[in-house]
Amino acid sequence: MPIVIIDYGAGNLRSVQKAFQKLGFDAELTNDKNTIRSASGIVLPGVGSFDDAAAELSNSNLVGSIVEAIALNKPFLGICLGYQLLFESSEEGKLQGFGLLRGKVKKFNFSGTAFSNYSVPHMGWNRLLIKHHSPILDDIKDGSMVYFAHSYFPDPEDGAIVSAETDYGVLFASSINKNNVFGVQFHPEKSGDIGLKILRNFAKLCLK
Repeated sequence: MPIVIIDYGAGNLRSVQKAFQKLGFDAELTNDKNTIRSASGIVLPGVGSFDDAAAELSNSNLVGSIVEAIALNKPFLGICLGYQLLFESSEEGKLQGFGLLRGKVKKFNFSGTAFSNYSVPHMGWNRLLIKHHSPILDDIKDGSMVYFAHSYFPDPEDGAIVSAETDYGVLFASSINKNNVFGVQFHPEKSGDIGLKILRNFAKLCLK
């Protein structure tokens, strides 16, 4: 079965699909619950607001299918907002996230700090500071550059799940891994060869 990319109307779905296809992996856009359950792996990209995405996924009855697939030990990759939705809540909105990971999504706030000249959103290239091994970071060197575009970042309660951090006035969890669940705050599909290597690593997990 192919890797499925959850289609809930987000704007960057096809770029993620094309990245997998460039690597030679079959990736299908879908909002069909049976297809999600039978997939070899699941990717949830995301752009836009936390509440809009949470509401759309809930109204489409997709949250249950995603949670069920994760419980069946299928590899799951959340990208940017799709990563944030794994947590309990966000300062961006009022709706609840999936609650699969403990913690809250916070907003960059540099007012009154030594970093008051830092712009929000955090946009552009920044470094991955590798903390712990994660299968999707195989052969990724400490300090590798990836592409970010976000104003919010998850703050996991369990530091043991943080596989990489990034420094933007504050150290934030830019990559996590808990069992078969992976999340990245950056956009691998926009991160050149490093991003493609991360997507290839994830795709290989889906084939096992």
